[in-house]
Amino acid sequence: MAYKHTIDNNLCKGCGLCVAVCPKNVLEISDQVNSMGYFPAYQARPEDCVFCTTCCIMCPDVAITITKVVEEKADQE
Repeated sequence: MAYKHTIDNNLCKGCGLCVAVCPKNVLEISDQVNSMGYFPAYQARPEDCVFCTTCCIMCPDVAITITKVVEEKADQE
């Protein structure tokens, strides 16, 4: 089962709570400003993410989501 981690840059206000609670130090605060004038969080090391959802739970703006990615099986004939 595959998962996808997404941060909505337009919702994130860069509070850093997700960065502080990430057990694998995947997240960092960007040096780029979003449309709201904040420095949002981003996945600096996405390959280290274990999809524990701690960042999603901690985010006060519901800017982070982890979703299952449905893999389509190729038809074998």
